[in-house]
Amino acid sequence: MEYRAKLFWILELGAFVDAGNIWTIHNYSNQPGGMFHFNSFYKELAAAYGLGLRMDFTYFLLRFDLGMKAHNPAMGQEHWPLVHPNWRRDSSFHFSIGYPF
Repeated sequence: MEYRAKLFWILELGAFVDAGNIWTIHNYSNQPGGMFHFNSFYKELAAAYGLGLRMDFTYFLLRFDLGMKAHNPAMGQEHWPLVHPNWRRDSSFHFSIGYPF
């Protein structure tokens, strides 16, 4: 989910929340625990939040995002970095080019 607010000219501010994961449909030996199971997938959802700048050129969009982990379902790692955030461990910068929606 994303909220955008027009700043000026082509610049927009975006605030977002994201949830999801990546699963497989087969049980691969090099991806243990990666197979999708309907009865447990909700326990494997990761969540993140962040802010970004958008440059809307009508025909394409440049995005500069800084995201932080909120929930990390990976084994052996902090499950709720939202409670104890660590910038080096939990933040990520992304640049992307796409279509405005």
